[in-house]
Amino acid sequence: MLALELHQFATVPEGIRGVEVPEPHQPGKGEILARLAYASINPAELLLAEGRYASRPELPVRLGIEGSAVVEAVGEDVESVRPGDLVMSLLRANWTERLLLQQDQFVKLPEGFDARMAAMLKVNPATAQLMLSEFVNLQPGEWVLQNAANSAVGVLVIQLAKQRGLRTINLVRRSSLETELKALGADVVLTDSENLPEQVREIVGSGALRLALDAVAGPAVEQLAASLDTGGTVLNYGLLSGQPCHISPNQLVFQDITLQGFWLAKTLGAMKTDEVRSLYQGLAKQLSNLQMQIPVEQVYGLSDHQQALLHAARSGRNGKILFRGS
Repeated sequence: MLALELHQFATVPEGIRGVEVPEPHQPGKGEILARLAYASINPAELLLAEGRYASRPELPVRLGIEGSAVVEAVGEDVESVRPGDLVMSLLRANWTERLLLQQDQFVKLPEGFDARMAAMLKVNPATAQLMLSEFVNLQPGEWVLQNAANSAVGVLVIQLAKQRGLRTINLVRRSSLETELKALGADVVLTDSENLPEQVREIVGSGALRLALDAVAGPAVEQLAASLDTGGTVLNYGLLSGQPCHISPNQLVFQDITLQGFWLAKTLGAMKTDEVRSLYQGLAKQLSNLQMQIPVEQVYGLSDHQQALLHAARSGRNGKILFRGS
């Protein structure tokens, strides 16, 4: 069967190869065999492939942080799923045609849940949910400021915040995105500018703005910090600029601004299996009931991985790039 592996750290997609690997064995005790439905391409995987991620694994290594799969066979002692069920894989090696998963490596998803959405459930919805809930005790009516608002995380922040009665100020590079984001529930959409703090304060007025979400790093952090209330928090979860986070001593000392990082892998690693399963089953229910959207721009077969990876690395996209299983 076909699997995608990283063989050398290089500019995407040069170091990634499609290789023929043995089919997994039939599931043993506590295991399931599942056929890949879809798998997403995340910025973290592109960074890892280029050797710029938090870790540099020993090569070769299989890739694919997220994936949805359909159960084909179950082993002894597996009662939570049956053949035909849709699961979300918790492995970080999902760019392959079939998966052999242990009981703590998958989450059963509701009947009828969209398989493409399931392939994007692990990273972005959980990131958006946890950033909104775990760092600042936000109350209905408060504002949240974010950049990269048209990203997969950004559109989920908009929708999850709306559900909680929070209001969002959303920064984008193209004014043409305003209609699209407002249709998802964005309260305000702004194009990045040097006078951002003044614009934001005029919008917020006497309201509270204690949390800003940053996917860009670099000077963008200082702009977000300058827009917050005294004692506010900038939560950095990405480095689209490729630069260090900029924040002034005045903001840290006199405005009491906190700059904190968020890494989903670390957060999930500190959670128990039942907590992880509960998080994702709850998110799946929310996405189903509220008809939340994660835009998909294009879907490729695993054999077209070079074209897919180049597309995923392209700036100005309006949705995720997915692989589909065989």
